[in-house]
Amino acid sequence: MITSPANPHVKRIRSLAADRRERRRERMLVLEGVRLVADALDSGARLALALYAPEQLHATVAGTSLLQRLQSLPACYPATPQVIAAAAETVHPQGVVALAAWPQIAPAIPGLLLVVDAVQDPGNLGTLLRSAEAVGVAQVICTSGTVDLYAPKVVRGGMGAHFRLAMEQDLLWEEVGARLATVDHVYAADPSARMPYYAADWRQPSALLVGNEAGGLSDAARSHATRMITIPMRGRAESLNVAVAASVILFEALRQRTLGRS
Repeated sequence: MITSPANPHVKRIRSLAADRRERRRERMLVLEGVRLVADALDSGARLALALYAPEQLHATVAGTSLLQRLQSLPACYPATPQVIAAAAETVHPQGVVALAAWPQIAPAIPGLLLVVDAVQDPGNLGTLLRSAEAVGVAQVICTSGTVDLYAPKVVRGGMGAHFRLAMEQDLLWEEVGARLATVDHVYAADPSARMPYYAADWRQPSALLVGNEAGGLSDAARSHATRMITIPMRGRAESLNVAVAASVILFEALRQRTLGRS
């Protein structure tokens, strides 16, 4: 039983959570919470390290099930709730914190691509990944300037999407252009556009470009788009949150791919 918050395992988890350069060097991500750790295991991930508090996990059925799994795995150590609190980022940790290697998932190209252009908010990027995985996006491409795909808040927001979704980050637009060459249509979401998103033909290999929360699409993103699309609105709001807007469009793409354009 690990009882000291000064334990080296705790320090390693906290260091990886705080330092993007260290995450990149070790190619590790931090997992926190019962659902996320269980989801990672269900997706075939191997935990490089896990700390868990048995009494906290016993509080729920899902936690008890995860506890039974962790007890039989290597590099998984019981710890006190105080140790878990020291290792975790959330205010009320659920009794487990773990490390896993970055998943390596091949993109299903050609298909539907999501290009994220300099989105800064971790919660927004996590939601984008969750929606992308839900609709079967072939690959998520993040340009240079986008928040770190493997930041803990992004991982928590993605709710396991990291283990089932092909993704790349820090791509220059020359590299993005090479990925876009695999699709027939490149649609860019812009509140000032006239073409409604549902008028686009999402049945063919396509890409959706979404821009920064404050500045919108960059000039480079606009130069790669073949059509600009928008979400018609009746209210007084000028635009939607980028994660909400992209989710609306992505689920229309799924609807068309499933039922057609009618």
